[in-house]
Amino acid sequence: MLAKRVYQLAVALGVLLTGLAVSPTAEAVPSFAAQTGQPCAACHIGAFGPQLTPFGRAFKVEGYTAQGGDGLASQIPLSAMVLGSFNQTATSYPAGSQPQHYGVNNNLSLDQISVFLAGRVSDYAGGFVQGTWSDVNNQTHLDQMDLRPFTTTLDVGDMQVRIGVTVNNTPGVQDPYNSSFAWGFPYVASVLAPVPAATPLLAGRLANNTTGVTAYAWIDRGLYLEAGAYQTHSPWLLAREGNNFGPGSTPGAAPYLRAAYEWLWNGQAAHIGATYMQATVNPGGGRVTTAVNGRDSYTDYSLDAGYQFLGERDVISIYGIYVLERQSLAGTINAANIANGTSFGNGYTLSHGRISASYWYQNTYGFSAAWQKTWGNANTSVFSPNPVTGSANGKPDTDAFLLEADWVPFGKGDSWGAPFANLKLGLQYVMYTKFNGGTSNYDGSGRNAAANNTIYAFAWLAF
Repeated sequence: MLAKRVYQLAVALGVLLTGLAVSPTAEAVPSFAAQTGQPCAACHIGAFGPQLTPFGRAFKVEGYTAQGGDGLASQIPLSAMVLGSFNQTATSYPAGSQPQHYGVNNNLSLDQISVFLAGRVSDYAGGFVQGTWSDVNNQTHLDQMDLRPFTTTLDVGDMQVRIGVTVNNTPGVQDPYNSSFAWGFPYVASVLAPVPAATPLLAGRLANNTTGVTAYAWIDRGLYLEAGAYQTHSPWLLAREGNNFGPGSTPGAAPYLRAAYEWLWNGQAAHIGATYMQATVNPGGGRVTTAVNGRDSYTDYSLDAGYQFLGERDVISIYGIYVLERQSLAGTINAANIANGTSFGNGYTLSHGRISASYWYQNTYGFSAAWQKTWGNANTSVFSPNPVTGSANGKPDTDAFLLEADWVPFGKGDSWGAPFANLKLGLQYVMYTKFNGGTSNYDGSGRNAAANNTIYAFAWLAF
């Protein structure tokens, strides 16, 4: 009941703030900088989120409760964010298939305007709620949320143990490591370009449509342990949040487990971690206890690691993650079999791997590169031929390379308008060598993987 009450309060606050503000994620939130009295560069690599430094990870795990700022601004837990972009794909969308109210190519878009309620409540509680409006779909929705209703530090023998509870709406949004899917590179991406059809459950398929309650322990600032469960929202609540079911509704709790260990030495940091999540869903959505055609089941196992070199001038970070997802798609497959009279098995696997590296000079000029790959069984019930978004051979296999150059003129301690003037300008290029199972004619309509190569130039302001 307590978790439900906390969540309902967060929803109400998020909707209220969004409505007042009209104004992918909570990144560098200036109200946190004002609260702590620290520049954004203290918590974030590149002086702009979401890459966290060891100080930033500690601030998050400690429930966003640290203080140090002074003046009225340190007491006001409000921030905002605006993200605009230019999007170009190598080959235009076929006429009539482009995103609503946009051209077939070379589009300017207002990706999001967000408002945040973000700050400490007491020595034992803090958090953030984000409401977002996007011109792409002309909708407002409750975005990311991470509430820490209770956290404290215990002395257990010679060990210091930070314990806490988080109530959030996206598996992984509470995670302090940038190798996780919620906070991994790329930190922003085109919302107009075609995207691969397949993605694991942990990579955002339950984002913004669930309530999760987890408990965690951070032992001697090294070992991080977390356990809890998630459940999708009701249709009534999703409609008011502006979100949807994603892969389907969970008839029961979906367990979530996380473990990681971090080492700190000589201006460097490294960690390794693992995550487990299992969810059974009714693919038709709706809060139903029985599913006519059966249910789908997803079990994800992931391994991740990261390294940071934190010099006064040069900052280097490397992150990697691999996830194996075991799927039992009885509901989806049975529905397809009934519709077309064919028969397929329902046991599948989906794998995804990503490795990224970045270099920042004086937290001002940055360059990042990444490679990611998705592969799995052919499944023509899930992946079928369709212009641009489909798969001719029923396979989810996708290979991509990503390059990004960034400039952050504001965000350091001596920047103009600090900590409320934070700007990142970036140029990103995504190159596909395989898309939805193929290199040429991958969709069955003549489109090649390279046709989806994307130039994405963005301006990102936080204040």
